[in-house]
Amino acid sequence: MRGDVARKWRPPLGLVVGAALALAVAAPIAAVLLAALARHGAEREAGIWVGVAVAAAGAGLLALVLRRAILRPVSELAARATAIQAGDAGALAGQRHYGTREIGRLGQCVLDMARTLHGREAAIRSYTDHVTHELKAPIAAIRGAAELLQDPDLPEPDRDRLTGAIDDAAGRLDQLLEAARALAAAREPRHVGSCRLGDLLAGLRAEAPGLKITARGEAVRLPLGCAGLAVVLGHLARNAAQHGARHLWIDAASAPSGAVLGLRDDGPGISSGNRARVFEPFFSTRRSEAGAGMGLAIVHTLLAAHGADIALDPGGPGTGFTIRFSGDGTAQGL
Repeated sequence: MRGDVARKWRPPLGLVVGAALALAVAAPIAAVLLAALARHGAEREAGIWVGVAVAAAGAGLLALVLRRAILRPVSELAARATAIQAGDAGALAGQRHYGTREIGRLGQCVLDMARTLHGREAAIRSYTDHVTHELKAPIAAIRGAAELLQDPDLPEPDRDRLTGAIDDAAGRLDQLLEAARALAAAREPRHVGSCRLGDLLAGLRAEAPGLKITARGEAVRLPLGCAGLAVVLGHLARNAAQHGARHLWIDAASAPSGAVLGLRDDGPGISSGNRARVFEPFFSTRRSEAGAGMGLAIVHTLLAAHGADIALDPGGPGTGFTIRFSGDGTAQGL
């Protein structure tokens, strides 16, 4: 389905317009010159007809060039935009004919924007499904407890137990809604700038006091604002500590394609059955501890909104993640 505008040589729009104007001016001038240079009436008449023919041929050639260079690619781009608006995912494929370089860039920008919006719509749909599913349990608990509390003969211990269940369910709702707000905030590319790993280590160690943190590449500048990088590292450190890790290694390095940040802990690791789901919203292996299951989803969403990517490392002891930043940390949004 995905594709880019075809990469092939096309003249710039200025060259096409300039050539068209030159042809439009040169054709009638040539006709006038032919008529003026003719010595006799018959020759002058023939020259006029030749000039008319040259002008007509020039006009036809001009129309053909403008149609191929401008009209056809713009019409195709408009048709694609209409199809995308109607929900046709196939219209997101690359454009074959684009006439000039400028129209090619315009077409690529339109397709990129459409793909971004299409991906955002799919993400919102999936997120809404997750939220709906997660809210059902506490709402059902509150509804059931409220119905039982309507019984006037209900013993006082049972009444207290049901009241406590309502309080627990309400707390769970607050936790889920707060996590949902945090995930929505992570979609916004607002953490622009850069930050060094060493600038955040003191705060990170204070946030996870039971976790020994060893860092390398503290002077490496990462293309993410300090507030955003603190959110990412904070969630990953807390996730490691909550799953029994006692040591977290963080390694920042520069690469030609962009900075790379690696993290690994000495915890029990992630089972093979859960590896594919660790970045899903509300996924948690700590349901008994009322974990919201949003930490890694927030990290993944925030990084994606700033042109970075996080992946779970398949091998090694404990749990490892690799974060790859684009060269400039270009914000993309979700």
